[in-house]
Amino acid sequence: MEFNPCMKHKVVRGAAREFAEGELGPIAAEIDHQARFPWEAIEKMGALGYFGLQAPRRMGGAGLDSISYAITIEEIARVSAGVALCVTVHNSVCLYPLLNYGDKEQIARLAEDLITGRRIGAFCLTEANAGSDAGAVETTATAVEDGYLINGTKIFVTNGGVCGLAHIFAKTDPPDPRSAAVLMVEKERPGFSVGEIEDLSGMRANPVSSLFLEDCLVPRENMLGKPGQGLKIGLAALDVGRLGVAAQALGIAQAALEAGTRYAKERQQFNKPIASFQTIQNYLADMATQTDAARLLLYRACAQKDAGKPFATEASMAKLYCSAAAREVANLAVQIHGGCGYSREYDVERYYRDAKVTEIYEGTSEVQRMVIARGVLSRPS
Repeated sequence: MEFNPCMKHKVVRGAAREFAEGELGPIAAEIDHQARFPWEAIEKMGALGYFGLQAPRRMGGAGLDSISYAITIEEIARVSAGVALCVTVHNSVCLYPLLNYGDKEQIARLAEDLITGRRIGAFCLTEANAGSDAGAVETTATAVEDGYLINGTKIFVTNGGVCGLAHIFAKTDPPDPRSAAVLMVEKERPGFSVGEIEDLSGMRANPVSSLFLEDCLVPRENMLGKPGQGLKIGLAALDVGRLGVAAQALGIAQAALEAGTRYAKERQQFNKPIASFQTIQNYLADMATQTDAARLLLYRACAQKDAGKPFATEASMAKLYCSAAAREVANLAVQIHGGCGYSREYDVERYYRDAKVTEIYEGTSEVQRMVIARGVLSRPS
């Protein structure tokens, strides 16, 4: 396999880095401290195609391959992981299932607003009693003459506070776990409401919230796929979503590695830079190795997807390793900074807070190990 990036990927990285550093860099710390969603940057990103990264060009999307997509998310996360979270969730678990499971009418009616960023997308599976156990969803969609009445509460919804379209997982026949369905709900529908924004440790620039559905009526044509296909659609979307979260974690690791390296060269102790000490060099060596290994695992999974081959196991491997690498590299970056690393005056404390949740959402690390083990056990002896 050729691991050197082609010219196209270098161009994608350069463009994404220039935008992220120019538009997000000056406000990254502020929007984290204030837990503020940066609409001013989001509007620019919409015009530049960031909300249709893998949508076909004929539809107004950027038409990127999966490696280019991962590079773009990595570069955004390297500057602001909270904004990268918005972009990857929108693209991977909202727009992707619409384009791959929606019919022509649904795509014609809903895709353009998502691709342009006029509507921000959300993926709503998690509930008080359902998360890793996706089959335990308690939200119901009751068939009525005009469509479906949805009742339930979704929690920890990424983009929840700003979403214009939410994919709601619900059961059309509650006793039957196979009756899961996905219903696309526009924010303006009566009975749809947004809860308070969560006061999170990390990813504070993303408005994570609960969503409430109380006798929310949606037409039958808003069901994605068919009744009973909800779990299939959800798992397929999560496979793609895990590539995005892995890329996000990789961006955090890269930022932490760069920050730790800079500080080690600048900080003086005993009349010489701390980079001259073996312990600090060992830290940097481990940080660089983990970051590079994470990148290669991610690119392999992306290459599998682009080749049209099964990639669920590889995506879970990438998500598992990249998220662990982000946490460990950020931890070592804080350690290199010493007391300064525990101060909000330095970005590494933000990287440390942001990194942890990448081991939790889009499937915990424990769930990733289940997926990987299932893939390993299914291989021919």
